[in-house]
Amino acid sequence: MQIAMIAAMTINRVIGKDNKMPWHLPEDLKHFKAMTMSKPIVMGRKTFESIGRPLPGRQNIVISRQPDYAPDGVSVVSSFEAAKELVSTCDELVIIGGGQLYEALLPQADKLYLTEINIDVEGDTFFPNWDDGSWLQESYISEINDQGIEYRFLTLVKKC
Repeated sequence: MQIAMIAAMTINRVIGKDNKMPWHLPEDLKHFKAMTMSKPIVMGRKTFESIGRPLPGRQNIVISRQPDYAPDGVSVVSSFEAAKELVSTCDELVIIGGGQLYEALLPQADKLYLTEINIDVEGDTFFPNWDDGSWLQESYISEINDQGIEYRFLTLVKKC
């Protein structure tokens, strides 16, 4: 099974502030949906609570240390290993956040779906530094939306 991560970040790797994304980029939401639909997604409890509901068309798995945490419509596990066991027959498992999971699991990732947004905003949650030479660029699309915001969709695969 391939382990993928998907994240949108600013040029300074901000992914969140106060448990929210400090921007609204509809193009990225469409990209996120396209990259995760019909795949199992794994997220931390705070990320799930910021979304507020299970994402349709995907098996939602939440990692939480709280033993009594049991929201409707999701599978709750206590570790990433347990999440992998739930979906062991799937081709790709996608980690959708948040910051603690990205930091802890980046070494296990095989693929990154990144959206880099050319804005500078303050944040309190960051994507880990991934650009250490261990990734190959599989695809790169650069766009400017109707509001004049430049963004890039990157797909990276880990070098063998």
